[in-house]
Amino acid sequence: MVTGSGGLIGSECARLLACEGWNVVGVDNDMRQQFFGPAGTTRAVVRDLVDSVPGYRHFDLDIRDRQGVRDLFAGERPGFIIHTAAQPSHDKAASIPYDDFDVNAVGTMNMLVAARDYCKDSPFCFTSTNKVYGDRPNYLPLRELEKRWDYAGGLDGIDENMSIDNCLHSVFGASKVAADVMCQEFGRYFQMPVGIFRGGCLTGPQHSAVELHGYLAYIIICAMTGKEYQVYGYKGKQVRDQIHSHDVANLFLEFYKAPRAGEVYNLGGGRSNSISILETIDLLAGMGYPLKHSYKPENRVGDHICYISDLSKIHRHFPNWKLEYDLPRIVGEIVQAHRA
Repeated sequence: MVTGSGGLIGSECARLLACEGWNVVGVDNDMRQQFFGPAGTTRAVVRDLVDSVPGYRHFDLDIRDRQGVRDLFAGERPGFIIHTAAQPSHDKAASIPYDDFDVNAVGTMNMLVAARDYCKDSPFCFTSTNKVYGDRPNYLPLRELEKRWDYAGGLDGIDENMSIDNCLHSVFGASKVAADVMCQEFGRYFQMPVGIFRGGCLTGPQHSAVELHGYLAYIIICAMTGKEYQVYGYKGKQVRDQIHSHDVANLFLEFYKAPRAGEVYNLGGGRSNSISILETIDLLAGMGYPLKHSYKPENRVGDHICYISDLSKIHRHFPNWKLEYDLPRIVGEIVQAHRA
């Protein structure tokens, strides 16, 4: 069962699992269009899954529908659950706090209780977010370079020991904290094989990117279409590590093979796939896509200055997993998709 199956990660997981011989139950009611307008719709992706992926069945179900979720689990009793459905925007959440919390926190609780009651031993992957750390990463010692911020003192990246407490999260970050901690609790309290994956910038050509969500795909779209891109604060030197949806889906499959109860992982592209906005602008210009952009000195509330995931724990627990997509391949694939 894959929730958010029309989204970036959900659709990638559905395709991978189908290729591996699974029968896939997809759950997606296109709330993304409600959040972001027509540009954010997942309908075309869902249609393609239904039409072209053998063994895929779709349910237009809202995960806030508690009885509907229970009925689906009771009928299907899935052997593997990947929960990606969410209100995903850091910025949007402030204007829709009820929807944000009901989808992210309550919807996840509905999934967990149903899984406990009907398929307790089935591995369960939850896509959390690095926003659970709030703005705490901004208090790490930083150094300013010509095109980016970076960690001072030789720190390679942020690991799972960083505190999620006593910092500014954004409304979105807080709702995902609630879901994240509840997933940990069900894993540990009920001894369920639940993995919590704190994603950073998850990307790929299937991303229905909009200004408020999907940074890399969105900035590429702007460069290719001539639309002005707005840079908010930090001199445009803010850094994110990018990971392709295919690498995320492969990791979830590794978790299925060797699950752990209530384990937390920081998930991103790591240092080798880290890039700043200024570096992205340079990269796109070198590909023949100069970006028209403007700058506002006020940063987005709670925005990270520099976030690079430390992938050490993932590599220790899942030694067969490795990143297949580097930055040039990621960017090139997104460009090709939009060119097509």
